[in-house]
Amino acid sequence: MKKIKTFYKALLILIVISSCKDETNLEFLNDVALPSNIGVNFIVTQDNTGLATITPFAEGATSFSLDFGDGSESVSFANGENVQHVYAEGTYTVGVVASNLIGETAEITQELVMSFQAPRNLEVSIENDVAVSRKVNITATAEFAATFEFHSGEDGIEQPVATGNIGDQISYDYETPGVYAVKVVAKGGAIETTEYTEDFEVTEILAPISKAPSPPGRDAADVISMYSDQYIQATVDSYTTSWSVVALQEEVAIEGNQTLVYRDLAYAGIITEVEPINAAAMEMVHFDVWSTDVNAFKIKFVDFNGTGYNGGTDNIEFEVSNTIDQEGEWISFDLPLSDFTDVPFSDINQTVISADPVGTVFIDNLYFYRASSGPAFDDGLLTNGDFENGSDSWIVGVDDSSAAPVVTENGNTYYSVNVESAGNVYDVNVSQKVALAEGSTYTLTFDAWSDANRSIVAGIGLSGPPWTNTGAPLDITTTRTTFSFTYSSIGFGAPDARVLFDIGGEVGLVNIDNVSLIVGSGNLLTNGNFENGSEAWIVGVDDSSPAPVVTEGGNTYYSVNVEAAGNVYDVNLSQKVEIIGGNSYTLTFDAWSDTNRSIVAGIGLSGPPWTNTGAPLDITTTRTTYTFTYTDVGFEAPDARVLFDIGGEVGLVNIDDVTLSLN
Repeated sequence: MKKIKTFYKALLILIVISSCKDETNLEFLNDVALPSNIGVNFIVTQDNTGLATITPFAEGATSFSLDFGDGSESVSFANGENVQHVYAEGTYTVGVVASNLIGETAEITQELVMSFQAPRNLEVSIENDVAVSRKVNITATAEFAATFEFHSGEDGIEQPVATGNIGDQISYDYETPGVYAVKVVAKGGAIETTEYTEDFEVTEILAPISKAPSPPGRDAADVISMYSDQYIQATVDSYTTSWSVVALQEEVAIEGNQTLVYRDLAYAGIITEVEPINAAAMEMVHFDVWSTDVNAFKIKFVDFNGTGYNGGTDNIEFEVSNTIDQEGEWISFDLPLSDFTDVPFSDINQTVISADPVGTVFIDNLYFYRASSGPAFDDGLLTNGDFENGSDSWIVGVDDSSAAPVVTENGNTYYSVNVESAGNVYDVNVSQKVALAEGSTYTLTFDAWSDANRSIVAGIGLSGPPWTNTGAPLDITTTRTTFSFTYSSIGFGAPDARVLFDIGGEVGLVNIDNVSLIVGSGNLLTNGNFENGSEAWIVGVDDSSPAPVVTEGGNTYYSVNVEAAGNVYDVNLSQKVEIIGGNSYTLTFDAWSDTNRSIVAGIGLSGPPWTNTGAPLDITTTRTTYTFTYTDVGFEAPDARVLFDIGGEVGLVNIDDVTLSLN
């Protein structure tokens, strides 16, 4: 099978090359996804003939191969087609193999019962969905049945409204809540069917069952909040006005999070006249909305232009309408302030919200923000080391499905747990899995604090037997403190090793934030993440020639486009640093391009004889982290350098997060 897949891919490439000639760009082939969400639908003819119509489906599939499960020869056909097959009475395991554009496959099996007896022992489960209004989930099982139908009991709608394989769950969305005479019909290969009926009440979910998504941590200077538990609040005079058309405006707690509610909202005003909001330095406005009966939510900002509350004729008003296309779920909006044409945003006295049609709306996290004005946190080899994406990548113990607990306070998110009963130190834990190489040196840095003086264990180690680790106790206090530990030439390694904090040995609160793991003993470079622009980075060895950088999405990095190929050193990025002969160094950096091309990276002298460790490496359009260790370096100088020579090929080169550490 592997050979067949390879042949398909090679054949496809040859076809593309033949079709497109020298303009061919085959990079898209590397991004073709494996088929997913594979399934198969059966329709069994109720005439005792055993005829079944089989329709497979999958995301990302171009064709299918079908094994009937009765010893017949398999068949293949394109996505969107089906096949008919006659079965004798019996139970069969039907196999479906889905193939994508380049011949890679994924497969499932599905049981099919072919019986010429009427279905019996029909058992039906009909339940309202716990998260989506007016959605009903139906499951049916029965002996001698292959499929089942669901009849919704609604007037004027063609029945059945949904079908499924016996034993599977199907769903149906009602237009309105109420009590309906529903029916489930179990069907097999026999003419006779078996039915189940009941009067079922379809319910409306009138409030969200979970709080709005938690916003990321932001510096106070980068956010102005009108309503959110996550940020310091601006002064709001009132969240409604005398002229608002709304039945009731109130606050409710959802999972402990305060949320605004406007019941039967047509329109309402939020007043900030006493201290008008100056959002001129902000870039975006964010808000989260939940509703089951509103199709469009509009927001408008009003500047009274110095004329007072009643405004006069020179108010400046700009509005944006937002479709709520997923009823019963929190919908998050991030709108550029530039969408609100010509708004100065320096003196916002009033925010007007409206709903179409009139309905109940839950609102949370209404705030203005901009890209971070401070340097980004560098977590090294880790992901989400500052917890600003919540629990992302952080787990309890080694259980990938157990998210670590976090809290957000004044816009900063961090790990936090209160140990109420002391036990084994590893009974309470937070970890993140990360690849570690045996013999390498790593430096772990983090902030920790408590509500009492107590100890924890921190380190790096394996996430399975023999559980080797560097963990050692350290004392933390009520003062937030930064700790740093270097582990030299570690005696273990694994692709799923981990950073670990064991805290179950003593009672008391433990908070952890800003966790970083880097290769080596620390970054010998200055401004390795370029967040201070070109500082310390130069072109070649000319101290007066700053390296070019760009800022995108709040992240600053080195970037240059090589338009004409020449000597590899003709286009260069360097930073001078002391290198001591005989030592070992590790260089780590991110690099990416707009094409597949090579660059040279290494460390070396900044003058004759120009000795260096530079060697070519291939970079692609995907941002990738590269790590190189140079052992027993054979040169030294107080003004040696880290170097990137990129002039040998055309194409864009981007470099970021450069670290050089002493091993």
